[in-house]
Amino acid sequence: MKYDVKDPALAKKGRLRIEWAKAYMPVMRLLEEKFKREKPFKNVRISCCLHVTTETAVLASALKEGGANVLLCASNPLSTQDDVAASLVKDYKIGVFAKKGEDRKTYYRHIDMVLDQKPNITIDDGADLVSTIHSKRRNLLKDIIGGTEETTTGIIRLRNMEKSGKLMYPIIAVNDADTKHLFDNRYGTGQSTIDGIMRATNRLIAGAQFVVCGYGWCGRGVAMRAKGMGANVTVCEVDPLRALEAVMDGYRVLSLKEASKYGDIFVTATGDISVLDVGHFKLMKEGAILANTGHFNVEINLKGLKKISKKMRKIRDFVEEYTLKNGKRINVLADGRLVNLAAAEGHPAHVMDMSFANQAQASLFLIKEKTRLENKVYGVPEKIDKEIARLKLKSMGVKLDFLTTKQKEYLSSWEAGT
Repeated sequence: MKYDVKDPALAKKGRLRIEWAKAYMPVMRLLEEKFKREKPFKNVRISCCLHVTTETAVLASALKEGGANVLLCASNPLSTQDDVAASLVKDYKIGVFAKKGEDRKTYYRHIDMVLDQKPNITIDDGADLVSTIHSKRRNLLKDIIGGTEETTTGIIRLRNMEKSGKLMYPIIAVNDADTKHLFDNRYGTGQSTIDGIMRATNRLIAGAQFVVCGYGWCGRGVAMRAKGMGANVTVCEVDPLRALEAVMDGYRVLSLKEASKYGDIFVTATGDISVLDVGHFKLMKEGAILANTGHFNVEINLKGLKKISKKMRKIRDFVEEYTLKNGKRINVLADGRLVNLAAAEGHPAHVMDMSFANQAQASLFLIKEKTRLENKVYGVPEKIDKEIARLKLKSMGVKLDFLTTKQKEYLSSWEAGT
């Protein structure tokens, strides 16, 4: 078995952490038991480009128990948990190609290594597998049944490929499932982003002027958690409906130019480029903290910041201090990458349980429906989404009501009125 991890000796620690995560992923445990019995992925080659975390390990293990040949690489150079990577190799016999802090060249070499098995299914977080296949490894297309995508940024890329007629195999947009983005993006990103900022800086959140750039589901979660810890939250948006929603949710909504003048902590959550730019840096006050929770490290214009700085130094493990030419200091967390995964542990297992249940079920759906799917981006079938919600509620001890026959008849009729 081929692999490339930082230190195989870390496996024991990783195994214990994986066991801890699995204890809080009851839906994935049920699916793994089912997959183990039925072997629905027998001889299916699955290449995954995901954050190498304890929760990802639970997904990879379940797919392998279902008969799949699974290979895994990192979807971000700073998100790999090296002890988890070691345990997957040693204890689970899954080929992993990931090292925390790997450079760009190594990152793409690892992508090529998981693609060398000629996958039938790709599981992506950011669409780097799909992009690499379509741009450099098109010879692999003939073996591919379909793929799944985990995150908002990846879906944006894939929908653009579909619109331009470049997408060559079907993709299931796992991110768009209600049991994914309504929970993972909001509650997972909200909690883990604040966790990453606090671990990196030890900064008191209460009383801070906290600026959230973007009010999608991730931005909503960050704003909600920051507010809950006592921060004064400002939201910056370009979409009028989202901005209006932020106002109705009780937040101050201003232009980023205005917010730049007084913010203590800035978090980008947009999926777009240069959200925090040179003009904003020049307006920021001494000691401002900049963090990103979007997928790629493009939301903070680090090249522009470096250009207007006279020196840089690493002042804490995940804090780079930039001293501008006017003497003002600005602090960037985790090299502008996903702060929740680079400086903390990412989303809690309890919420990733639903996200990865969607990944597993979507992969199974691709196999069952492979002859009927076109080269498009599809949503997760509603039946799968609701079943995952039902299983999650059951694991939490929550009981639902059910419609009576009379109520069902009423909802399916049109005759009854006032």
